[in-house]
Amino acid sequence: MEIILVRHAQPEWSRAGRSQVDPGLTELGRQQAALTAERLAPESFERVLVSTATRSQETAAPILPRLGDVRHIDREWLHEIRMPVRWQGTPSEEVDRAFRDARGRPRMEWWNGMPGGESFRDFHARVTIGLAAELGESGVQLDDESGLWAVPTDAPRLLLIAHAGTNSVVLGHLLGLEPQPWEWERFASNHASLTVLRSTPIGGGYIFSLQSFSDVSHLAPELVTD
Repeated sequence: MEIILVRHAQPEWSRAGRSQVDPGLTELGRQQAALTAERLAPESFERVLVSTATRSQETAAPILPRLGDVRHIDREWLHEIRMPVRWQGTPSEEVDRAFRDARGRPRMEWWNGMPGGESFRDFHARVTIGLAAELGESGVQLDDESGLWAVPTDAPRLLLIAHAGTNSVVLGHLLGLEPQPWEWERFASNHASLTVLRSTPIGGGYIFSLQSFSDVSHLAPELVTD
């Protein structure tokens, strides 16, 4: 089984100096998305799952037509950790300062997320529960005791178009790593990058093996952003 994770292209986080909570893509981001569509065009997938966030939807827009008659599903559980709604329209420098200040918090405070936003505890549960349900539909299940996965021979090849945080939680969960409240920091991926996981038989079951991470070989160097 293969699972390909795509991070959305560059979003327009700030417009006229004001923060955007659910931004679309920049012009550069649209170029990144188009090149990602070209990269994925020769590939085939049984299902494509897309985050409900605008930046992921706009990244998926040029990709889906290139994949032919593939089942495409929007999934709310793929949405990035939710920031405070009150940040919409807030001066961008205030939001940037809030993020800078938050980096120095003790680990236990990181689990609470940003004040007024979704906690990392809730975010991690949302993503892992959603992922388990999605994989379970195809008979792909984790044995908590052994840490091994059951993976049927006809398990689908999946494409997920989501976010740095979401993809990092998926990565950590599939690789069997202890969760941390800063997952996107230890799995720092570029915009419009591809990450590939593949099931590998071992010990009477399967593990997921990281085949490639944050691959941006389809982007010219001047188009690579993080």
